[in-house]
Amino acid sequence: MAVTGKIVIVGAGPAGSIAAALLRKYGHQVTILEKEAFPRFSIGESLLPQCMEFIEQAGMLDAVKQAGFQLKTGAAFLHNGLQSDFCFSDKFSNGFESTFQVQRDRFDALLVNEAAREGVDVRFQHQLKAADFSGEKPVLTVQAKDAEIYNLETDFVLDASGFGRVLPRLLNLEKPSDFPVRRSLFTHCQDNINESTYDRNLIRIIVHPQYKDVWYWLIPFSNGRCSVGIVAEPDMFEQFGDDSSTAFQTLLEQEPDLAGLLKNAVWDTPVNSLQGYSANVTSLYGNGYALLGNAGEFLDPVFSSGVTIAMKSAVLASQVLDKQLQGQEVDWQTDFAEPLQKGVEVFRTFVTAWYEGGLQDVIFFQRQQANIKQMICSILAGYVWDEQNPYVKNADARLKTLVELCRL
Repeated sequence: MAVTGKIVIVGAGPAGSIAAALLRKYGHQVTILEKEAFPRFSIGESLLPQCMEFIEQAGMLDAVKQAGFQLKTGAAFLHNGLQSDFCFSDKFSNGFESTFQVQRDRFDALLVNEAAREGVDVRFQHQLKAADFSGEKPVLTVQAKDAEIYNLETDFVLDASGFGRVLPRLLNLEKPSDFPVRRSLFTHCQDNINESTYDRNLIRIIVHPQYKDVWYWLIPFSNGRCSVGIVAEPDMFEQFGDDSSTAFQTLLEQEPDLAGLLKNAVWDTPVNSLQGYSANVTSLYGNGYALLGNAGEFLDPVFSSGVTIAMKSAVLASQVLDKQLQGQEVDWQTDFAEPLQKGVEVFRTFVTAWYEGGLQDVIFFQRQQANIKQMICSILAGYVWDEQNPYVKNADARLKTLVELCRL
């Protein structure tokens, strides 16, 4: 006979909602604690095709397809007049050939509403204030939206709090990332793009004309709006002080093609800033808890890997936790942390090579071999757990060799 467990998930982002829906399908009682009211803004708006598999497993694929989000069929990389397109339909790995660009306020609300339809108890504006894992079962101290404090006993806690990193902060699990500190400025606008060659089905990643470690994103939405962002190390912004708006517009004008594309844009949304977003922890799990997505580790926005990693962690953790609650012997290191990290390390290799310039040399290489481009495309599509791909199985060595060949 199946055993029903009680699970608390902290955070109603994609990882929390996917995990909640899966655990409900397994027959468990699930409560989501979300400190914000929904809908709410979040960064991370460009999904990867690999995400679609996880959304499908959670039973949410039809809802996402019917929501009217902008189709995404690939990525366009641009630098000083060069353009290199990667189409997800022409990739090495089997799997979905497209995905969506999403406004996260709508997307996250849709996913958590789907989880609630499956019977998940979703508590908005309920904030986890303390967690005690010393007893037989975890006991959480929660503050409700009316300021009432109450305790919640559970069998297990999944932290899907994203950049809030609730359990890492409460349990002193944080450790510095090995990536340099970078800062991102970003906003939404009514783009009014009327260039006939512009393809709204592609995310654009544009390298600064002079500085190869500075780049821009352009993510179009289905309603004529788009997300625009700039990523650089903090000293690039120092001359502007706290004036994020001037910094954003000045750096935007330094990329003439992007500035020209957005020449008719209506900038009606304040510029946001996020710095030091790369993060890590001493462990992804412990007695009575596990960390999902950005609550555990976040790399960098350049390849839109955050939501993919978050959803993968939700799927893995849900499977392991269900087995544990059924009384089966599990090993969170070998069954959860290590499989997850295999894909994270592939992304890490590619992110590092991007900022060092080698991956840019590969992407803009004029004599690309079709089969190798397909393998790289699979990485860009999020299929970093497909070990049939040589650039997954032996990412570091393969990519270094490829960079050397492209530089000959």
